[in-house]
Amino acid sequence: MNDDTSPVVRLLIGALAAAISWGLAISLMRLPVGNSELADRVMEGLPDSGASHPVTAVLLNFRSYDTFLETCVLFLAVVSMWSLGPARADPATLVSTGPVLGEAGKILQPMCLLTAGYLLWVGATAPGGAFQAGAILAAGGVLALLMGWQPGTRMRPWLEVGLTMGVGAFLCLATISLLSSGTLLFLNPELAKGVILAIELAATISIGLSLAAISLGGSPIYKLRDKGQ
Repeated sequence: MNDDTSPVVRLLIGALAAAISWGLAISLMRLPVGNSELADRVMEGLPDSGASHPVTAVLLNFRSYDTFLETCVLFLAVVSMWSLGPARADPATLVSTGPVLGEAGKILQPMCLLTAGYLLWVGATAPGGAFQAGAILAAGGVLALLMGWQPGTRMRPWLEVGLTMGVGAFLCLATISLLSSGTLLFLNPELAKGVILAIELAATISIGLSLAAISLGGSPIYKLRDKGQ
């Protein structure tokens, strides 16, 4: 939002956001407490879902539409943020980059990568998965930005590919399943486990990059670090 936005417009936007939040809260309070029938159906179909954890089976198989749309929303959030213009400040200027942050970053960044990989892998059998892994991956990315790292121009295409991997994986699955079975986002039980892992890997990368990109408050500034550029 521009700094010259009138107070009336700011007040209307705040009131609209409050009204939407209030409506969502009321809707959540009116939801039924539980539905044992749905839980039983999930457990019955679990052996053919490609995952042994019911939450992962629901998110990546039984209700993969929801996860696909959530991935699209996150991608559109990044596009909307970048449309506001370049980031106003280098993230490294927001904090004092000293020896403590530098040494802590060297320790925490590998731990973020390792934890993200663990949460991604364990999501098939226990709580975890792409969104949890992506959030941890994003934390490592934000830490790198605060330490002063910025991608060079040669990395820009790879970052853009990473941001679209989650949506792209779902679109590929939707196209292939629609042509082969006539059903959108259908998973063959024999291939479901491998397909779910591939989609979660792509979604993890996209989620991590998206959350880190959103933290900039605008499109990243690609510095020319290579000699001769």
